[in-house]
This record gives sequence, structure tokens and C-alpha cells, in this order.
Amino acid sequence: MAFDAQAAGQSIGASLRKYRNGIIIGALVGLMSGGLWGLIFGGAVGGFISKTLSNLLTGKHSPQAAFFRATFAVMGKVAKADGRVTEDEIQFARDVMARMNLSDERKREAMGYFSQGKEADFNIADVLMPLSRVIQSQASVKIMFIEIQLQIAMADGQLSPEELAVVQEACTLLRMSGIEMAALMSRMQAQQAFQEQSYRQHQHFQPASELGLLKEAYGVLGVKDSDTEAVVKKAYRRLMSQHHPDKLVAKGLPPEMMQLAKEKTQEIQAAYDRVKTSRKN
Repeated sequence: MAFDAQAAGQSIGASLRKYRNGIIIGALVGLMSGGLWGLIFGGAVGGFISKTLSNLLTGKHSPQAAFFRATFAVMGKVAKADGRVTEDEIQFARDVMARMNLSDERKREAMGYFSQGKEADFNIADVLMPLSRVIQSQASVKIMFIEIQLQIAMADGQLSPEELAVVQEACTLLRMSGIEMAALMSRMQAQQAFQEQSYRQHQHFQPASELGLLKEAYGVLGVKDSDTEAVVKKAYRRLMSQHHPDKLVAKGLPPEMMQLAKEKTQEIQAAYDRVKTSRKN
């Protein structure tokens, strides 16, 4: 391949502009300590440090990038766990991408990760260990991740033992306890039932049981109908805080997934509103 001087010059110029602050600071430090050669050396070191920090914050090692890759790769693994990927599971993955409003390039990237996850020899530890390292203390981000995986696992209406095994392995790799996993699964199953019954009621396809809706609403909040008002409100506030979009993005959730977090808060709010209404009657 012939050397393209113009392209090389443009690339160097772009790098100098992008990392100019680090280069300038490094050059000034070098100038003060080593004259002309110090200026050159300091500028090079400053540029290198600036580039490294930029890659860590916004590149493939960032929490957002690790979350994005792991989300779709593990989704592929979960979908293929029971031997075949159903149309419902494929549609769920497409719906997630649509709700994230991904560009065509990002959609291709997401589908590439999803396809990787479907490979028989794919090991989810390859994507979850890097994610675990960058979000190790961010419980709410871990919860959001597992919720997405449980949603695709239940997209066809049932959670197979093979799918459950993948989700459980993901929880282990993210250092979530069995108790946390069980509580999350219970809330997700209640949420799915609550959504389905609410949808049928709204569309007038068939009447939904008010008692059934109320039972699932309590399940969404992770509380019992015998719990006090204070306990119910505390659970509601905790869940709303855990799924607050801005907080999640600050902790490592990709900005494109803010819509998913907003939808979760809307579901939690709907369940809490139903519980509050029932307790006033």
C-alpha cells in the first residue's frame, strides 16, 4: 500500500488538535525543566497521557462501552441457550435497539455482539469480567444489566433452565448474590405480568383482574400487601433511585440506554400508583 502523505498529515493534525491540552501542558513542564529538548519530550509525554486517559474514559475500556458490548453479547447467549433463537427474542433485541435510537453504525455493532453471543464457544466471562471491574461498586448498574437479560429470557413467555443458568452465571460474574438474584427475578416476573394485564385492560382485549393487577403491582415493588405504608414507600423510593436515568449514566450506563431506564421508572411509578390508590379505598 502506497504511503499517503496527505492522509497521514491530516491524521497527525487531528491528533494534535484532539490532545492539544495535554501536549501544551507537557511541553510547558518540559520547557521549564529541560529547555528545548524538554519541551519536545514533555509535549510527547503529555500527548500520550492525554490520549490514554481519553481512551480509558470514552474508548473500549470505559464503563459505557463495556456495558454496551456485554449487554448485546450476553443477550445473544441467553437467546441461544435453549438451542434456538425465537422470533420473539430477536424482536426484543431489535426493540431495545430501536428504543435506544441507535445509529445504523451502532446497530450493526450491537448485532455483531449479539451474533458473537450466539456462538457455541462464546464465554460470557470475556465480556462480563471487564464490565465487572469497571462497575464493581455500582449495584444499580448491575441490576439494570440483569433486568435486560431477564427480559430477553422471558421474551417468549417462559424462562427455560438453560436461560436461567446463563443469567445466574452473569450474576456470579458481576458479584451479585443469590438473594439479590432471587429478589430481582421475582420483581421481573411480577413486572412482566403487570405489563401484560395492564396492556390487555388498556386495549380492552379482555378485562384484567383488579386483584391480579394489585398483586403484581406489589410484586413490582418487591413488597407484600401486608407491609406498612412506610415499608412500601421506602421500597418505591429505593427502586426509583436505582433506576434514575441520570444517576445510571453517571455510574456507567451508556447514554443511549437512558430511555430504557426511563421506562423502568414509569413502570415502577405505575405500580406504586395502583398500590396507593388501593390503600385509599
